[in-house]
Amino acid sequence: MDTVIEHKTVEVKLNVKRDASWKIIVLFLTLIFIFILSFALGRYPVPPGQLLQVLAARILPLEPNWIDTVETVIFQVRLPRILAAILVGAALSTAGAAYQGMFKNPLVSPDILGASAGAGFGAALGIYFSFSMVGIQLMAFMGGLLAVGLTYGISLRIRHDPMLALVLSGIMMGSLFSAAISGIKYIADPYDKLPAITFWLMGSLASITPRDVYLLLPPILLGGILLYLLRWRLNVLAMGEEEARVLGINTKLMNAIVIICCTLMTAASVSISGMIGWVGLVIPHLARMIVGPNYRVLLPAAMLLGGAYLLLVDDLARLLASMEIPLGILTALIGVPFFLYLLLNSKWGWK
Repeated sequence: MDTVIEHKTVEVKLNVKRDASWKIIVLFLTLIFIFILSFALGRYPVPPGQLLQVLAARILPLEPNWIDTVETVIFQVRLPRILAAILVGAALSTAGAAYQGMFKNPLVSPDILGASAGAGFGAALGIYFSFSMVGIQLMAFMGGLLAVGLTYGISLRIRHDPMLALVLSGIMMGSLFSAAISGIKYIADPYDKLPAITFWLMGSLASITPRDVYLLLPPILLGGILLYLLRWRLNVLAMGEEEARVLGINTKLMNAIVIICCTLMTAASVSISGMIGWVGLVIPHLARMIVGPNYRVLLPAAMLLGGAYLLLVDDLARLLASMEIPLGILTALIGVPFFLYLLLNSKWGWK
């Protein structure tokens, strides 16, 4: 009975928007629409009717009236890339939303603890030593985990405000690994390794394969599911540590679990896509504006919005120029004006 009362108290204090459920449905349908549209976009256009026929032929006994190239483009090129864009966008947005609640700070993003810089260092090191693509991705993933592990370990040695200690330690580790990346770029072969490192750091999904999607799924699903299972505790954390302790939350353990989940999602995303900024900072604010601050609906909204947003940006990256535009450039060009709009109009969706 007490638990029910506590849940209701948190729901009331968060002022949940009553129409959030149908908004989640609209966001889901929007993602599905962009998902289908993305198959038809590119240098090898696939008409929607033909796309539906090819997809239906996988489950129905239909006679194919298309060339084999169409199936190759759909299943080997576009489907892995589309799924990767959705997963990476959803992961970064979810991690950003969770971190913003945990730190009670609207300016926090998934790279606050150095995960992106650490992953970038691992990837740069892998490229410098001519590792295979799988080796580079593994180095990036391990680099992200290492950076956050060092950040958390250092913060435990600081006896003052634990949240401030985490942020300052993360800034320090991010700067350290960014400097290490610059050092590798300085000594890298300017005709071979340096361009590869630079392009990777700018973010791209151009070389995604089905294997990459399989590797990406476990850490993102694990982190995302755990965060959603902890949605009520995230609501309490966002209200303040004192109130969380009164309601029986072990804040130290809860913070550690959130950090582990967000690190898994961020490091896995950066390991296959490179460093893509602004997604985990801007999208959670947009989700709050739409459905409110309750993590019961905020996390699904952030996932759907993040997936749809990065998929749309990836479509633009393929279409706007003869050569693909790095995703990091487009997300910054779109994210900065939108974030400035939020600042100038105070539309945080935060309180």
